[in-house]
Amino acid sequence: MTVVAVIPARFGATRFPGKPLAKDTGKFLIQHVFERVREAGTIDRTVVATDDERIMAAVKSFGGDARLTRSDHLSGTDRVGEVAEALDLGDDDLVLNVQGDEPEVSPVSLNRLVERMMRGDGPTIGTIAAPFADAGPRLGPGSPLDPNCVKVVVDLRGRALYFSRSPIPYPRDAGGCVDRPSRWLLHMGVYAFRASTLRAISGGVMPPTSLERAKSLEQLRWLQNGLPIEVVVVEERSVGIDTPEDYAAFLRRARGN
Repeated sequence: MTVVAVIPARFGATRFPGKPLAKDTGKFLIQHVFERVREAGTIDRTVVATDDERIMAAVKSFGGDARLTRSDHLSGTDRVGEVAEALDLGDDDLVLNVQGDEPEVSPVSLNRLVERMMRGDGPTIGTIAAPFADAGPRLGPGSPLDPNCVKVVVDLRGRALYFSRSPIPYPRDAGGCVDRPSRWLLHMGVYAFRASTLRAISGGVMPPTSLERAKSLEQLRWLQNGLPIEVVVVEERSVGIDTPEDYAAFLRRARGN
């Protein structure tokens, strides 16, 4: 079984244009992601998928592999699917979609996801989540109330029931207050697909759905079409870089202050 990680990266993010090329640490943001993924021993190959020549040049400058894609993809998974299709993968090979704004993604968590997918009863779509930290904020950025932090709830078998930017379950008895953040699961921007499943959902084969459009979360498209998503709960949390403020916080962490 071949395992390929594809990192979608586009220049024109609405909230943070050009973020893959942010370089205040001395490395491009996309380079941080690429190097973290390469540390996962279960992954055979890592490729950046982008529609921008500037990002292509940046990836090549640090020795990475990048492929130029169409510019009209509706989601990162559609972009991943275009690259995966060109790699001539077998139906049971695995393709990981690791978002290009996850510079602190854990190689250990990636390995756990791949290992779960490789089991005989492995799912066709998998993802990772981790409990929020009780020592973290209970209000504002980085908390379960932050709409940039996607939450997930799972059933008793570990399959996703729903993803939301709102806190789910809603703490009704606490009047909407978050008393213990670890009661909520933070969803992280990593997916694993059987290559056959990726072909079935990407490239416009499965159009966006009402839930996806309402929340701007592509995984809701798959759930709404009846595809199960297994959630591997890990200990290591990582927060994607959605805004310049997120990047500033990442810089502080990277510099140890």
